[in-house]
Amino acid sequence: MAKLLKIRFSTLMLILGLLFLYVPMIILVIYSFNSSRLVTVWAGFSTHWYAELFRDQQLLSAVWMSLRIAFYSASMAVCLGTLAAFVMTRFSRFRGRTMLSSMITAPLVMPEVITGLSLLLLFVHMAQVVGWPADRGMATIWIAHTTFCSAYVAVVVSSRLRELDLSIEEAAMDLGATPFKTFFLITLPMIAPALISGWLLAFTLSLDDLVIASFVSGPGATTLPMVVFSSVRLGVSPKINALATLIILAVSIVAFLAWFWMRRAEEKRRQPVQE
Repeated sequence: MAKLLKIRFSTLMLILGLLFLYVPMIILVIYSFNSSRLVTVWAGFSTHWYAELFRDQQLLSAVWMSLRIAFYSASMAVCLGTLAAFVMTRFSRFRGRTMLSSMITAPLVMPEVITGLSLLLLFVHMAQVVGWPADRGMATIWIAHTTFCSAYVAVVVSSRLRELDLSIEEAAMDLGATPFKTFFLITLPMIAPALISGWLLAFTLSLDDLVIASFVSGPGATTLPMVVFSSVRLGVSPKINALATLIILAVSIVAFLAWFWMRRAEEKRRQPVQE
C-alpha cells in the first residue's frame, strides 16, 4: 500500500510539474490565433497576426540577426569550450590549473550585468587604444556571447571526457596513431553527443540573451530579445505570441530530431558486434 501511494505521489508530482511548465506555453499558442488586438481578450480564431508578423521587417531582421549570432557563437563556443575541457581533464598537474578552472567556470556564476558592463568597458578601451571595434555591433555581440557560452560547453564536454576509457586512446597510439589522429578518430566520435548538447545549449543561451547584448550592441545590431523587450514595454502585440509559437515549434522539431538521432546511435551502440 505504501509503495502504491509512493508511486501515485511521484506520478502526481510529475504531472503537476509538466502542467506548470507547459500550460502557459499552450495558452500562448492558443492566443497566437486570436483575432483581437488585445492579447488577453479572445475574439475568435484567426491567422491574421502570423501574416502581420511576416510583414514586420524590423522583427524579421532581428530574428535573422539573432539566429546568425547564435550560430556563430555556439560554433566558436564548442571549439573553445572543448579545448578548455580537454586541458582541465587531461592535464591534471600544471601550475595555475586551479586558477584556470576557476576562470573558465566563472561566467557560470557571474551576474550578467557585471559581465555585460565589463565587456562594454573592454570594447570601449580597445576602441581607444587600437581603434577596434570602431562601432559596437554584430561582432561585439558574437564575442560577448562566445565568452559566456564557452563556459557552459566546457562543463558539458569535461563531464563526458572524465567518463571516457583512456585505454582505447592508448591502444590507438600504441598501434601507431599520432595524438592528433587519435583525437579526431577516437576521442571526437566518443564525445560527439556532448559536443552536440553543448552546441545546442550555447545556441539557446545566445538566442535568449538580453542583458549582455544590451550592453555590447550598437544602433545597427538589434537582437530578437531586445526587440521583444522594447515592444513589451510599449504594450504586448499579438505578433509576439505568433513569433513565440513559431519558436516553440522550431525548438520542438530540433529537440525531437536530436532525441531521435541520439536514440538511434544508442541502439546501434548496444547491438552486438557482428562477426
